[in-house]
Amino acid sequence: MEKISSPFAITNIRCFIAFRLFFNARFYYPVFTILFLDYGLTIDQFAILNSVWAATIVIAEVPSGALADIIGRKRLLLATSVLMVLEMALLSFVPLHNITLVFWAFLLNRIFSGLAEALASGADEALAYDTLAEQGNRDDWPVVLSVMMRIKALGMALTMAIGALIYDPAIVNGILQFFSSSMVIDQQTSMRFPLYLTLVLSILSCISVMLMQEKKPPKVFSDSSSDILRNVRNALGLTLRAGRWIGTTPFALVVILFAMGYDHILRMLITMTSQYFRLIQLPEASFGFIGAFMALLGMYVPKVAEEMVRRYTPLQNMLWLLLLILVALCGLAPFIPYWGVFPMALVSIGIMLTSFFTSHYLNRITESHQRATVLSFKGLAFNLAYGFIGGAFAALIGTIRSAKEAAHPQLSQSILEKIAFKNAIGWFIPYTVILFIALLLLARYLLRNAAIHRKAG
Repeated sequence: MEKISSPFAITNIRCFIAFRLFFNARFYYPVFTILFLDYGLTIDQFAILNSVWAATIVIAEVPSGALADIIGRKRLLLATSVLMVLEMALLSFVPLHNITLVFWAFLLNRIFSGLAEALASGADEALAYDTLAEQGNRDDWPVVLSVMMRIKALGMALTMAIGALIYDPAIVNGILQFFSSSMVIDQQTSMRFPLYLTLVLSILSCISVMLMQEKKPPKVFSDSSSDILRNVRNALGLTLRAGRWIGTTPFALVVILFAMGYDHILRMLITMTSQYFRLIQLPEASFGFIGAFMALLGMYVPKVAEEMVRRYTPLQNMLWLLLLILVALCGLAPFIPYWGVFPMALVSIGIMLTSFFTSHYLNRITESHQRATVLSFKGLAFNLAYGFIGGAFAALIGTIRSAKEAAHPQLSQSILEKIAFKNAIGWFIPYTVILFIALLLLARYLLRNAAIHRKAG
């Protein structure tokens, strides 16, 4: 097959970028928590629903990667897009008068969302990378990643800014009045607007997948019901082989361990962004615009990462990333009013670099027939670590709050919550230092006879 000079002349590369954009840029992200509450759910129900979401991803992550390698990546991505349509339709059209019905709609939404995340994990990347290797130059993958991340960042910035605005009925009514309309929108109507727009993106996601092209999957797959058990056994066998390959490939294991270490710390901090912003005295109306600005950093960070993988060795990049995280944590811990937004921006940069480095190094050494499965192992590791730190952080806050309450019984619960949160954030610094000293020692042992980590590119 004749090689194509530009990676962006390849249909699958363009569709991969479009899929990532439509799947990830969601209008409701800046109002995610309050969306649940405005539908009538409680904080406890919110926590339960998101636990279901995380559990669904963990259960489906690796099997989905194996299925992608057996039945085909396009089939799995199409299932992902259909699940996204279903999850958005549930919330867009569920009646509000029955809170039990609303809860079950959100429960199904979280299950469909978790399944979609798990099915998408690795399949789109594996299909795009294999196509690039066949029709172009696989060394162009960092360029593809860079462009994809920048386009996704721009899309997320726009959707976050627009989503936060159209969620507010006062702003929507102000716009209607500007155009001399007598229509008046209430909160129960405007809170669905970000969902409607995201539903449109889910349909565009389906279209982008349908335009993808894929050769016959490397494993024989039959649609007949009599072969279901054989296909399941094949999926399990591929999963076990990929797991053994990771365990016996020191560089792959080290990349996943380091990336897991970075990701769960950074994701936990990003999860708590809104609470952190409140405690550094930022007005809530600014959260959407700050989130959009941080998303726009993705326009520039991938270009920096692209240069870093060319100039520095994998180990050097891991150390640069560790330094960035430690600087961010030291800036977050004092909770400096207003100025604390800058170390949170470093957290956003850190998670972008983690994603870029992990994708680049794993794809470079993984063979096509098990690429999606290996990338799913990575996703599984990330979500397990995230679940661990979430539970540990909640337990830490509870312990600190109980100790402060015993020492200062006159303090209100809201003040105790703020004190506990601030003190718990400070624990991230020693946790990170101890974790990465252990990881560096382990990496030194595992890579003692390998040379790949000493080469840039």
